[in-house]
Amino acid sequence: MFTDVVILAGGFGERLWPASRPDFPKQFLSINGGISFLQNAILRALALDVTGKIIIASRKGLETEIAAQCLSLAKTLGGEKAKKITDDILIIAEPSAKHTTAPIILCCRLLNLSVSETKHSIIVLTSDHIIEPIENFVGDAEKAFTAAADGNLVTFGIKPTEPATGYGYIQTELRPEYCDTFKIKCFTEKPDEHTAQKYLAAGNCSWNSGMFVFTADFFITELAKCTPEIADAFAPLEKASMPEFGKIGGINAVTSWKEMDAAYEKTPAIAVDVALAEKTERSYMVAASFTWDDVGSWDSFARHSAGTENAANIGSENCFVYSDIPVALCGVEDLNVVIKNGKALIMKKGSDNLVRDAVKYFKTGEDSKL
Repeated sequence: MFTDVVILAGGFGERLWPASRPDFPKQFLSINGGISFLQNAILRALALDVTGKIIIASRKGLETEIAAQCLSLAKTLGGEKAKKITDDILIIAEPSAKHTTAPIILCCRLLNLSVSETKHSIIVLTSDHIIEPIENFVGDAEKAFTAAADGNLVTFGIKPTEPATGYGYIQTELRPEYCDTFKIKCFTEKPDEHTAQKYLAAGNCSWNSGMFVFTADFFITELAKCTPEIADAFAPLEKASMPEFGKIGGINAVTSWKEMDAAYEKTPAIAVDVALAEKTERSYMVAASFTWDDVGSWDSFARHSAGTENAANIGSENCFVYSDIPVALCGVEDLNVVIKNGKALIMKKGSDNLVRDAVKYFKTGEDSKL
């Protein structure tokens, strides 16, 4: 099936501030003391049984923690899966954050350069979502692979349960062209509530999961048609020298590559949804059979977490506490209380859209560690 996996792990996770911070973002967090979001993404990659690399692309400065989490997971798993982690995971430290298209085409170019005689079939995974059960995910990935092998971009659509305005929507044709796989008519990024209500009622609209399947050659060629300014920035990598693979705690890593640095200086920061998915005429969607949550808010996090044990709710209702210190809530209701890393967030449930405003308020500079 797939030859390679790319896990995008460069996000900042500002919506889960103050637990998530720039130097230890959401993908490194865990729920209820279990393994982290990133480690769960690695488990999904391992379940696909790829023959090639599992590349974790992230911004510079996070590579040490990524390597530590890889090694921790390898020790937990043992056996062949541990060997796959130490042999075939490759961390790429991007020189700067340039959204999602840049790291994806970087990985396509690197894979073609490393094993040029192989037709690389790639699945791009997120590093900070909850996807269950893993067996359904693997089955859906197999369906996506079939459509992608014919020279298409394939994503996974989630059946909406409410008229959410925080997700992108995918509208498809009514009848599948492959098994549970539909031709995409259009993408709509985060509609207003009235439009979201219409999409919910339509029956052929899904939430965009942010995961994609394609061949490396298709992605490179199609991106050149749709957003040439990004494709052109990375074109010199076709004939570049291979970067040196270093080691971080026993995990393979690329932390410096002059051709990568040059490309990142030239490329604009554009999401792959905008640069390619919305523009190509060769896009399809697998109707996901797995459950999915992007855990993009404290309301969402609270649905999956038991919260903090050292919290006392005295005459309080419907409150969630996630704290490093003991907290007593007296006579209040509908609150999320998060006290992490020496900072506190007290918010009314349903007001997650204000968290990023709080982050901006407290920032004292671009390098401020909130």
